[in-house]
Amino acid sequence: MSLKIYVPRDSAALALGADKVAKAIAGEAAKRGSEITIVRNGSRGMTWLEPMVEVETPAGRVAYGPVKPADVASLFEADFINGNSHSLWLGDPEAIPFFARQQRLTFARCGLTDPLSLEDYEAHGGLSGLRKALELAPIEIVKQVTESGLRGRGGAGFPTGIKWQTVHDAKATNKYIVCNADEGDSGTFADRMIMEGDPFVLIEGMAIAGIATGATKGYIYIRSEYPEAIKIMREAVAIAQRAGLLGWNVLGSPNMFDMEVRVGAGAYVCGEETALLNSLEGKRGVVRAKPPLPAIEGLFGKPTVINNVISLASVPIILDKGAAFYKDFGIGRSRGTMPLQIAGNVKHAGLFEAAFGMTLGEIVNEIGGGTATGRPVKAVQVGGPLGAYFPESLFDTPFDYEAFAAKGGLIGHAGIVVFDDTADMLNQARFAMEFCAIESCGKCTPCRIGSTRGVETIDKIRAGIEPEKNLALVTDLCNTMKFGSLCALGGFTPYPVMSAITHFPEDFAPVPMREAAE
Repeated sequence: MSLKIYVPRDSAALALGADKVAKAIAGEAAKRGSEITIVRNGSRGMTWLEPMVEVETPAGRVAYGPVKPADVASLFEADFINGNSHSLWLGDPEAIPFFARQQRLTFARCGLTDPLSLEDYEAHGGLSGLRKALELAPIEIVKQVTESGLRGRGGAGFPTGIKWQTVHDAKATNKYIVCNADEGDSGTFADRMIMEGDPFVLIEGMAIAGIATGATKGYIYIRSEYPEAIKIMREAVAIAQRAGLLGWNVLGSPNMFDMEVRVGAGAYVCGEETALLNSLEGKRGVVRAKPPLPAIEGLFGKPTVINNVISLASVPIILDKGAAFYKDFGIGRSRGTMPLQIAGNVKHAGLFEAAFGMTLGEIVNEIGGGTATGRPVKAVQVGGPLGAYFPESLFDTPFDYEAFAAKGGLIGHAGIVVFDDTADMLNQARFAMEFCAIESCGKCTPCRIGSTRGVETIDKIRAGIEPEKNLALVTDLCNTMKFGSLCALGGFTPYPVMSAITHFPEDFAPVPMREAAE
């Protein structure tokens, strides 16, 4: 039996040269006559250590990183295949402080297993949730998900069980499960990491959702910018179909559920569920008015569950371990764990899964290690490009849906982007308006026109043209966009703009005054 060496095929690792590292390891092993098997796993989520190579030894896995192709020869010289010391030696990957502090439920297998080995998936607890679900009546599955307290991890935080209950109760000849994998928020990558590192957990979650609600067909809508995720998910679906996990008789049961991958063209607005449905139907990706809700009249006019990747990937452990087990994590109405995606100007960027309740300051300073530049943290944007900017004075805010809402913010998809004291918050506010103007589907006036006028007005403030009057105008525009937009794109754009104005007023002084102050 040959030795297993794990080299990630996660997109972040690939961008940092993982393919070249895998090729160099294979070449060096052949030269030395070493029998090895290279397993292309997912990422453990510690981006600053990628590509992180792991070797399976009798004493357990030993990690080395970040590994460059030029390091491979010296690794072999140091006998790394037996876990020996080297300047890149990291030891047990699960003992690395960043990883050891996590509470991995949804991401329990990510980086540990071969993403496309169903046998590996089952050996590490996969399919247990689905098998238990098949022993329950559909309504009992819905009750488990409801009692777990799981809320939509895509941003809105809507209770997943209520959505499933609505589709379960709807009378229709066809029902659908749609996975929103159109992960477009800046600083977010959890969906991609699951699809690339543990695709069967998403397939299992979607199958459970189908059985619970009576849906027989599922679609995974992935943005075109994720070629690796698209490739891996398609391969995983094909493997699941061949193994009887999908199809006419799911795992030999009377239940039918099948799925396929669809690719979006990269419009940010297609992350909004109704625009996504239009795109799936082959129409232009514009937002639909509600009602009717997609749970009543969704894809092709039929009842449809639309959940994001992490929501669906969290379902198998709920069915496996029980609602009470999952609900035991978290605080208040925010139950379970959340994969925090730490990015921007931060020392330890990566994915950190933990129960709701850690403070923002703990996440940024203790987990993230502060800024990569070593300069003071100025602002942290939570929730993607439409999230509010929080200053250090709000770092005591617990990571919780209601706590963030009370401070004028939102958790969104849990992207956390750190900025040091060189950031210009007027520029950031302008970017939010510009982003909205570019990505708007154009259907509603507050979003389409409000964002364009917002860019123009912020430019006037920068130029010193009637700053007080134009600041008041930006505030008025934000109020109109927040309450008048058809969807969250226009409705949430005011969050970054108004938080920047509120918490960093000195950055909105006209340029001559700002230069004088400096």
